[in-house]
Amino acid sequence: MPWKGIIPVSSPSVTHATYTIERSYPTAPERVFAAFTDPAKKRRWFADSETGQAESYELDFKVGGNEVTRRIIQGGPYKGTPLTNHSSFQDIVPSRRIVFAYTMSMGDTRISASLATVELLPTGNGTTLIFTDQAAFFEGADGAQMREQGWRRLLEGLEKELARQ
Repeated sequence: MPWKGIIPVSSPSVTHATYTIERSYPTAPERVFAAFTDPAKKRRWFADSETGQAESYELDFKVGGNEVTRRIIQGGPYKGTPLTNHSSFQDIVPSRRIVFAYTMSMGDTRISASLATVELLPTGNGTTLIFTDQAAFFEGADGAQMREQGWRRLLEGLEKELARQ
């Protein structure tokens, strides 16, 4: 089934947005960082979810390395359509910063490209994580509000992963 998108054709071809999410975790920056670097941990909170597991997941965590997640949409009008995230790591400072460029594609259609920064700041009782996403959304994209909601859910999943450790 060809993906038709959710933004009307009369919309601009690119919509730009920047948003920032701040979360506090009651654990050291090193443990939060490890949840981004370890493939098993990252898959649990990032690629797999309560609604289903990723069809495939790869993580090569180094500057110039890639992360690729492929999921099949489980419900709604796009049920059965592949959703692919492809990230390339641009800068990594252990336990302090991760910068990655990422794209999202729905089927064969690229819907967005982003530059994301994860900052980890030590606090008296844990870590403050600051996530900033600078995104370009193309025709048919989910848009900034839905993407931010998605990242908020992912960072809640990170909290659950940290509680497992």
